[in-house]
Amino acid sequence: MTDRQAQLDQSIQRIVEAIDRDSSVSLSVQLKGALEFGIALGDLPAGARMPSVRQMAAMLGMSPVTVSGVYSSLQSAGHIEARVGSGTFVCEASANRSVSDLRELDRRIADLVDLGRRLGIGPAELAARLTHSGARAPRPLRLLMLGNFHSTTASYAEALRPFLAPQDQIEIVTLQDDNIPAHLPAADLVIAPRTLLPRASELFPQTECFGLTLIPDQATRVSLATVSPEARVVAYSYFPGFVTSMKAGVIRFAPHVTRLTMVVHGDPDAEAQLAGADVIVYASGTERLFTDLPPGQTSFEYHHTPDSNAVRAELLPVLDALRVRPPGLKESAA
Repeated sequence: MTDRQAQLDQSIQRIVEAIDRDSSVSLSVQLKGALEFGIALGDLPAGARMPSVRQMAAMLGMSPVTVSGVYSSLQSAGHIEARVGSGTFVCEASANRSVSDLRELDRRIADLVDLGRRLGIGPAELAARLTHSGARAPRPLRLLMLGNFHSTTASYAEALRPFLAPQDQIEIVTLQDDNIPAHLPAADLVIAPRTLLPRASELFPQTECFGLTLIPDQATRVSLATVSPEARVVAYSYFPGFVTSMKAGVIRFAPHVTRLTMVVHGDPDAEAQLAGADVIVYASGTERLFTDLPPGQTSFEYHHTPDSNAVRAELLPVLDALRVRPPGLKESAA
């Protein structure tokens, strides 16, 4: 078994443990959100094989029809892919784009070689011209960071800044309160958490979109590790689809916590659950709800940050390719 397959199996087991049949969130929404965020956060690594529909249904005690519907939804969003005779696998963050890029590159090379022949330029001279052309200074890029909430989206953009060239610009656009600008700014690339990639493609159909892998930041991991084993912990999520993934994360980084309750925004008993907590762990975007706590009650944010390894391995090659591409040109679909 490969390391990534072992990682996926462990993450699936945490999801199984985190599914809550007493939650106000339906089982299908819990499962879809847990898998979607698990892929987006790198817990379910690209290329790893997912359990079959029947295996997943058996592990969760769900109907295969329910699991099949969740898998179909994730496949439509580009998160997983079914391979005939092999099973279902987690997609690469930019797998479709890579195939498109290579096909387009091959087409352009063939056109360039044909033009060279017509001009009497042989392969050696053509290669020399390409080398000389590549030595020119790459152009700066204009990037957009798309997210749900302003503060978290700004923090993602700030975390990406050290990986960018000094002349690059990065702006933020948020979906908070559905306050989408009437005229969206032009950009070379739209960067979004992988869970928001379908929405990014919808808002920016003429622009390349890239799915960013996020991980819980160091402060979140440390805070979870230092929670007292005796504490009554309530984890609060704004989005129903995130509740199971968040619970699985708390289980992962605070396995010693045994008194854990998940609360979703809008739950009728949310106020009572929060009032009885010793520690409140709140999802990003809900911090304004926990600014004035009673004595003896503490809280901290469950905050994510871009995965630096994924940035280097996946995002930087995309940026390098954009720098030598004429502005406004989007790669054709595969």
